Amino acid sequence: MSVTTQQTSGETRPDGTLRVALMQPYFFPYLGYFQLMHAVDCFVFYDDAQFMKGGWVNRNRLLVNGRPGWWTFPVVHASHRLPISGRAYRNSPTQASRLIAQVEYAYRLAPHFGSMFPRIAGYLDSPQSNVAAFNQWHLELLARDMGLPCRFLASSELVPATTLAGQAKVIEICRALGATHYVNSHGGRALYDADAFADAGLQLGFLHPRPEPYPQFEQPHVPSLSIVDALMFNDPGQMRQLLRQYDVSEPTGAAS
Repeated sequence: MSVTTQQTSGETRPDGTLRVALMQPYFFPYLGYFQLMHAVDCFVFYDDAQFMKGGWVNRNRLLVNGRPGWWTFPVVHASHRLPISGRAYRNSPTQASRLIAQVEYAYRLAPHFGSMFPRIAGYLDSPQSNVAAFNQWHLELLARDMGLPCRFLASSELVPATTLAGQAKVIEICRALGATHYVNSHGGRALYDADAFADAGLQLGFLHPRPEPYPQFEQPHVPSLSIVDALMFNDPGQMRQLLRQYDVSEPTGAAS
């Protein structure tokens, strides 16, 4: 099940540009993931990518007694060859209650617990078990709550299942959307060739977060935790500022 509707193009800016990003649908990811949404016009969930055990698709980290603690949604055992959209969570009322209780334990004394906890609990209390659909659903809701206006799509809706992978698939998705720019997280710099994107008429860019520490109780700041952490310690105005704390670099050799 997908929470998006079928579309064949994004929505260009007044200057005719269309910025696109592609990321696997992660489980309550860190702030930088949402900064990537902020930087683009169309955000594509790479739902037909292979599920990677030990990654960020079904787990993240919360602040537990001043230290990062794992927050994991167990996945039903299945073939490692299946894509994210082919995997299922071990979802049940009991499991949802366990995940919600972890948030409550970690942040019950946080300044914005009263307003944010019911929302986070609502995102987790879903009967949906498909990993891709569950993650995409809560990511879209979080983005809308934070005022992010980008369009959301799933990669499986844009490019039929083919032998394309990696850079070639990204370029094909961008072509399907009529994109002019592709923005990736800075961690993927080694994966992409700016000249290949330029040949396809695309400007390649990389987003670099500029981490800005915020108070977390009275202890030293612990960075790169789940977005839940940022929401528990920052009001909407502060979140808008945090979402803008990034730079986008454009490699030489790409189209301008």
